[in-house]
Amino acid sequence: MRDRIPVVVQGRRRGLLARGLWGAAELAVTAGVVVMLLVVHQVWWTNRQAVADAREQVAVLEEAWGRGDGAELPAPPDPEAVPRPYPSETPSDPSSSGAPLPDGPPVAAPSRTSVPAEGPAAREQAYAVLRIPRLGVAVPVAQGVSRRGVLDKGYVGHYPGTGRPGAQGNFALAGHRNTHGEPFRYINRLRVGDELVVDVKGKRFVYVVGKTLGETSERDTGVIAAVPRSTVRPQYGYSEPGAYITLTTCTPEYSSKYRLVVWGTLKSSERRTPAVSGRG
Repeated sequence: MRDRIPVVVQGRRRGLLARGLWGAAELAVTAGVVVMLLVVHQVWWTNRQAVADAREQVAVLEEAWGRGDGAELPAPPDPEAVPRPYPSETPSDPSSSGAPLPDGPPVAAPSRTSVPAEGPAAREQAYAVLRIPRLGVAVPVAQGVSRRGVLDKGYVGHYPGTGRPGAQGNFALAGHRNTHGEPFRYINRLRVGDELVVDVKGKRFVYVVGKTLGETSERDTGVIAAVPRSTVRPQYGYSEPGAYITLTTCTPEYSSKYRLVVWGTLKSSERRTPAVSGRG
């Protein structure tokens, strides 16, 4: 009787091991492809879609203004209100809990004296256009700073409780720096004297950049106060009442650790009758 050859058993084991390693490699490659596709969707597709939607909304606003229609300016803020995001329509939205937003500056906790929330459709309706000539940006401005209702559409959000465009106080805005249209991606390139133009129905307000704050805490609520001054770095900001604009976004890029802030002061205001945009 011949002895069994153990090499055959070893060969089978090696074959099983090789097939197992091959299967694991296939799974790893598949997972990598899925992750890559998700990244492409988040970074490229959401950007493209949001930019297109924002441009469309700018054209819609211009057409409405040309016809004498369109949303009016928001009501003046309650002087005792704490600037904060409107409560969201969904409990899972970070803006409903007072948590810091990815692209907004610090957010104060809700207050009993805060402005009552309007319906989601009203508070998230675009009513103005922000133009940043140096950066080639023209983006709709909507009430509120919720992600899903405003920022993820590629819009810029107007912090509830802060001033109206062209008025005394601080017209404070938040926008994405990366993904979803990223309207504020390059606001770090703005310099003193650059113009920030805000168009609303029948009027144009021109602000000029006066000061910037390259990095501050996500909860530095002073930067969106009526007289904006950082509570974290008090040497940055203003000390006298005026008509201010504030742009806020995240920094560094692809991170929400800190906030980048650009401030401007009102230079001029004028009545304006926009031409109706031609769209085929």
